[in-house]
Amino acid sequence: MSEVGSAGSGGQGADAGVPTPPWRKPRRPVQVKQQLSQDLIVETGLHILSTEGFDALSMRRVAQQLDTGPASLYAHVANKDELLELVYDRVLGELDLPEPDPANWKEQLREYAVDVHRLLTSHADVARAALANVPTGPNALRAGEFLFGLLIEAGMTPRDASLSMERMLLYIVGDAYESSMHWAKMRASGERDPQAYMEHFVAQIADYYGSLPPERFPYMTGHVDALVGDDGDARFGYGLDLLLDGMEARMPKGPS
Repeated sequence: MSEVGSAGSGGQGADAGVPTPPWRKPRRPVQVKQQLSQDLIVETGLHILSTEGFDALSMRRVAQQLDTGPASLYAHVANKDELLELVYDRVLGELDLPEPDPANWKEQLREYAVDVHRLLTSHADVARAALANVPTGPNALRAGEFLFGLLIEAGMTPRDASLSMERMLLYIVGDAYESSMHWAKMRASGERDPQAYMEHFVAQIADYYGSLPPERFPYMTGHVDALVGDDGDARFGYGLDLLLDGMEARMPKGPS
């Protein structure tokens, strides 16, 4: 009796490995939907933006991905514009900000710019979302407060700090957006290797410049290597240095 009792007490374990009779229909596994929330909608929107591009993102596409109707999204997100702002703010949430050090404002701004540029380019078309909206989310405000306060504490007037911050952010986002356009063209071409795509793209430009009539374009034909020699990171760094040097020129000079 003890053996029978122990076998019967195994519950589901006792049925392990026992096939289902052929006349009994197997149960279909129940797929439990994730509970709809703003965070889930934003994460889904970011995934679509990063993998399919800006033009593919819509409330309908997000709803399709979540296996629901578009109307159910509007209880959490007002429209596509708000979704884009939330997606951009979600990306900025990945940004680590240091403790402000006004004495080293230039180094901190450079590190900030490089980090934001890296984040935007790692998420494909999200830079376009930044251009389409004025960022007002909590992460965007946190970053803005850091930049604005850092420049003011370093000695800039609030007006110069405001304009410097705005121009620098536009440069970062614009450069990242240009990169996203290249990746869109790469996807359309069927190429999957970014380095191979860019090498081919640059080689085409160099060949074209080299084919121009030298009597009409002596500088462009004579310095093709200088025109196409630097990669995207070097060009971004060069432009960033120009901005930072210009901002430094507007800082108050200390006593001589």
